[in-house]
Amino acid sequence: MASLVENTERFRLSDEYQSLKARLHQHLIRLLEDRGIQIEEWSRGKSRDFIRSQVRTYVKEQRLAVNQREADLLAEDTLDELVGFGPIQNLIDDEDVNDIVVNGPDQVFTERAGVLRSEAVRFNDDAHVIRVIQRILAPLGRRIDESTPMVDARLPDGSRVNAIIPPIALDGPCVSIRKFRANPLTEDDLVRLKSVSREILAFLQDRVVRRNNILVIGGTGSGKTTFLNLISQWIPEDERIITIEDAAELRLHHEHVVRLETRPPNLEGEREITARDLVRNALRMRPDRIIVGEVRGNEVLDMLQAMNTGHDGSMTTLHANGPRDAIHRLQLLAGFAGFMGDERTLLHQISSALDMIVHVSRLSDGRRRLMSVQRVGEVVGEDLEMTELFAYDPEADSHRDLRTEGAP
Repeated sequence: MASLVENTERFRLSDEYQSLKARLHQHLIRLLEDRGIQIEEWSRGKSRDFIRSQVRTYVKEQRLAVNQREADLLAEDTLDELVGFGPIQNLIDDEDVNDIVVNGPDQVFTERAGVLRSEAVRFNDDAHVIRVIQRILAPLGRRIDESTPMVDARLPDGSRVNAIIPPIALDGPCVSIRKFRANPLTEDDLVRLKSVSREILAFLQDRVVRRNNILVIGGTGSGKTTFLNLISQWIPEDERIITIEDAAELRLHHEHVVRLETRPPNLEGEREITARDLVRNALRMRPDRIIVGEVRGNEVLDMLQAMNTGHDGSMTTLHANGPRDAIHRLQLLAGFAGFMGDERTLLHQISSALDMIVHVSRLSDGRRRLMSVQRVGEVVGEDLEMTELFAYDPEADSHRDLRTEGAP
């Protein structure tokens, strides 16, 4: 079995296969155009049967040295070229894949269980990669070219996509896809994976119900959004929730949820709707709670103001390497946003706004762990008092309840 898989991967990566697939692709496009067939309107099963039949006919007529298994592989890959996202369609469909990164036509990597690995797929050339990017962008009315060489977008399932092409990308077009899980991780999943203990979840659930303002922090890929989505489920059903995100990832099952999404500027640099615009507008929409997917810019001041003015129980995430770093980053973002007061005044704002900081992280081996839960206290001198309530013990790969250990 192993040798069969290896042979298939070698065949798929070969220049001969790529050339054959390109010729077959062009042949099928001409055939579909001649017959007036809109294959995108067919079901996946009907499209697959039609393509398989046409591939067999093409192989026979061209007298190609291709066996049945290779013909079926050609049919699947060609179908993905016609109605999907080409060589990466199977990776998009694979639920075990969290991230997909394309570094030019010859290098495709995926992240599985927190670890990057090379995949046995490739594109024909730079133009092939750009064609797939344009297929992603087409339904969104967006474009990518030399005048607009960078773009953020998302797939129909909500997965986030970033693409950048030459002349900015020197080694060819690059695509980064952050997959959107069809089934978000549950409390049981996180406990089973040892990402968090049930004691911590019970504590945080109580804090959510009591309308504590919570900041979830961590690095890229640490699971901030996943954890925010989890604790948001504990908000009582009778409360009105407004979510604000760059790309809608949160999935709340409450009856009264209003989802808002930012909008990038158009080609003329106009009509942008920022997170700050949406936070300000949300305050006029009678929210019980505001959930911001991630604070990363000048919306920080409006978010802190919302937490300070009757919207208790609000939540957000922030890129930071630890609770103290998070406070410093909030101060930095507030400065960029035009805060005119002194540092002590800003610390009082942060102290009044935040109740809890939850730090999550991805370890070097790909495992994700909740590292710390800290209570935000008062401003003492020139610093903000913080009390660690729970901490991750790497040696025991478990969590310690510092409240029961007499921690101050």
